[in-house]
Amino acid sequence: MITATLFPGKYIQGAGALDGLTDWVRRYGRKAFIIGSPSTFAEIVPRILASAQDSMEGVAEKFERECSDEEITRLKGIASGQSCDVVVGLGGGKALDTAKAVAHEMNAPVIVVPTIASTDAPCSSLSVIYRPDTGRIKRVLMLKRNPDVVLVDTKIIAASPERFLVAGMGDALSTWFEAESCQLKSAKNMVRAHSSMTAQTMARLCYETLLEYGVAAKMACRHSVVIPALEHVVEANTLLSGVGFESAGLAAAHAIQDGLNALDKEHKSYHGEKVAFGVLASLFLTDKSSEMIDEVYTFCESVGLPTTLADLGLDGLTEADLGKIASIACAEKETIHNELIPVTADAVVAAIKVANEEGTVRKNNS
Repeated sequence: MITATLFPGKYIQGAGALDGLTDWVRRYGRKAFIIGSPSTFAEIVPRILASAQDSMEGVAEKFERECSDEEITRLKGIASGQSCDVVVGLGGGKALDTAKAVAHEMNAPVIVVPTIASTDAPCSSLSVIYRPDTGRIKRVLMLKRNPDVVLVDTKIIAASPERFLVAGMGDALSTWFEAESCQLKSAKNMVRAHSSMTAQTMARLCYETLLEYGVAAKMACRHSVVIPALEHVVEANTLLSGVGFESAGLAAAHAIQDGLNALDKEHKSYHGEKVAFGVLASLFLTDKSSEMIDEVYTFCESVGLPTTLADLGLDGLTEADLGKIASIACAEKETIHNELIPVTADAVVAAIKVANEEGTVRKNNS
């Protein structure tokens, strides 16, 4: 059995970590092409360019909000035209995926700087490409390597809206459940190899960290302060979940998220929020114990993750709607088939209904 564990080249985290960006750029190239989400151009990008005047050449370009083939081509053209040889991405998941894809096309090193901790995208060797006209996923681009440097400034993360951090906890919540399913099934991970004990251990640690520090981390983010609990959860959301999902594999939670996403036409909910509900549904789908079900629901309630379809803005779904969710989740190549048991669309509909009912009853009894 061949195992594979994928890591970023270097993972740097802490309050003020961004101050070391120019030093890291100089290790990998001469001239940086900085791709920043619109929000980073208000303060962060000007701060980088100002601090780098005497130590680093840099060109900055604003990311146009969608990780599409068209945007990747546009940005690559600018970077090549300016003779840039290292790419720096700043922002959320789509901005970072775009920066990784641009660097991949240029065969250049990439440094990613997440400004929120809402997904596990920063550490991965893939980019999710969307259709610019519909906002729907077009394909997944598998990259040559993981990012060369992941630089996480927790002072910046702490200043972001707490909902982003909580959504990241929802994405990270799935890591251990899906990793365990893949291990039991001997299913392969994102690079078509089996998971190592390192990946499985990191996935388990991810879950334990969320339960232990999630509430305190949310409180810290609410007050824009950095405490050890925030550091722990940011690491879980970013590194542990990132290595965990890519090296240990995905299963039901993300597949159900794909189905929910198809009905969330206005994208009212974040990826991690839908993944969290996918975890809840997977608990019933895979026959978890009542103790485990209570533990996970209690955690979600404590940090404010959705426990009902109404929390996702998807209340009042018809049987046809539920059938569509289940059909997408159970598509031939979906990760739901990495569960140990055979999964049918009917079983997914049943699990969603019961997960929603459990959440509703708990709300009414609280």
